[in-house]
Amino acid sequence: MGRLSYDGHVAVDIDDRALAHLQIVIADKLRRREPFAFSWRDDPSTGDGRTTIWINQSSSIVFKYHGSRTPRINRDWLEVLAIAANAVSGLRLVPEPAPGPSVERDDLNDEQSIAVD
Repeated sequence: MGRLSYDGHVAVDIDDRALAHLQIVIADKLRRREPFAFSWRDDPSTGDGRTTIWINQSSSIVFKYHGSRTPRINRDWLEVLAIAANAVSGLRLVPEPAPGPSVERDDLNDEQSIAVD
């Protein structure tokens, strides 16, 4: 289980594989100087609420991985996450799509819960 830390105030536990995909999408948005919201549903163990952070070029973000190996990247998942990041509602962690020739936009409706400190 990896961790995304934001501006020293919020730390989110995220699976290493999902975190690697989020890092690519977040870095791509920041490289283009495109600020955006990142939202998630909190894990029931932390209150089962929602958290949203605003990410821009001045945000301090740390991606800390538990494992030392870089996971295989699923381009379909990157596409689904990028579509979400470009939406008005902002980026949110959605389930990894099954391997296949296309990405279903309906995947954007399902959010995953993640633990927040």
